[in-house]
Amino acid sequence: MSNFLFDSLWPGLLILTLLYISDYRLTIICARLYRGGVNEKIVFEGSYELNPFYQKDVDALKAISPRFFYMLLLSASLITLVWFLTRVSAPQLYEFLLGSMILMQLTIHLRHLRNFFTFRAMRNSGNVRGRIEYSRPFILGMSSSELLVFSGFYLLLFAFVQQWFFRGGAVGCLSAGMRHRKYTKKALLNQTAPLQSPHQASA
Repeated sequence: MSNFLFDSLWPGLLILTLLYISDYRLTIICARLYRGGVNEKIVFEGSYELNPFYQKDVDALKAISPRFFYMLLLSASLITLVWFLTRVSAPQLYEFLLGSMILMQLTIHLRHLRNFFTFRAMRNSGNVRGRIEYSRPFILGMSSSELLVFSGFYLLLFAFVQQWFFRGGAVGCLSAGMRHRKYTKKALLNQTAPLQSPHQASA
């Protein structure tokens, strides 16, 4: 890994900002493609967006999201703070944090690009026949599994190159994967929760 990414604050900050902007933009593009006919062949239960924090803005197809700008500012501030606090005493901590954010974003971008090209191909009615529905627990469970696989991949890279950047990516994907596993369990509970009678609800 070239040191240009770690020797100065600006390369990492710029790359992270561009990835955040691209992430949200691709999310909206894919959500529009999904609503533009893909949802007649593939149905995702619940919101297209998996992160509850962004669901309202993505569901509304907002081109500009205040929530997105808030998280971008928060992430940029954290990166900047860690850079100034650790650049002399513990520079590997900055590499770790930058890796957790950038590699997590690159993992998400792979999903976006896969969805984008799949959805575009599906606009041709002859390419896909039939209709399939994915339950919310299934979607979240597959997301969790995929993130955990990427976590293992980045950990393997760390074992070979001993770069804290890849260790950060492994931990970032692991954290997201476990969070999506928690979402999966919650979605399963919501599906299996018994309906309450009006008398029980008011008790």
